Amino acid sequence: MARLLLHASAFEILTEQNMAEAKTKEPQAGGSGKGMKILIGVMALLLMVAIGAVSYLLGHRSAPAATAEAASGEHASGHADGRSESSSDPKGGHDALYLALDPPFVVNFQSDTAARFLQVGVQLMAHDQKALDAAKASEPAVRNALVMLFSSQDAKTLVSRDGKEKLRSDALDEIRKIVAERTQGATLDAVYFTSFVMQ
Repeated sequence: MARLLLHASAFEILTEQNMAEAKTKEPQAGGSGKGMKILIGVMALLLMVAIGAVSYLLGHRSAPAATAEAASGEHASGHADGRSESSSDPKGGHDALYLALDPPFVVNFQSDTAARFLQVGVQLMAHDQKALDAAKASEPAVRNALVMLFSSQDAKTLVSRDGKEKLRSDALDEIRKIVAERTQGATLDAVYFTSFVMQ
């Protein structure tokens, strides 16, 4: 029992010594806590600088492309509707101009089993602005021709790529007829489906 008391008193002494050491070490820990706060602050500052540098560089990387487009620009900036854009066409080296026919076309079409719907986003492409202007001026007639064409399609045909390509070719022919009535020599070069959803 004396031995147990001896161990208990030794434990109390050790505990008191540990508490005294902890009190003397607290000011040192507070000093390293300030150092840690400063280190975290410096790291946060470096992170913000790095993010700013990356966004600055990315912003200037896209700026030359925008400047080049604006410099070549009667095509891109010369339209009040803002729907045509210029881009380089590898075939002729001329700028390709686009006109989006918004909103997308939504039609119901032929199916053996049930009512089916087709939604198609369409953009016209030409190298001559006169052709796009004529298409824009005739947009009600263009939309009507495309609605009639799209709604007369068969679901089985449109499932394949060949069926979609044929529909695209037929759409181009329909629009060219309308544009030809309004312009002399200016023609559309392509029709693109920017979305194609069947239900």
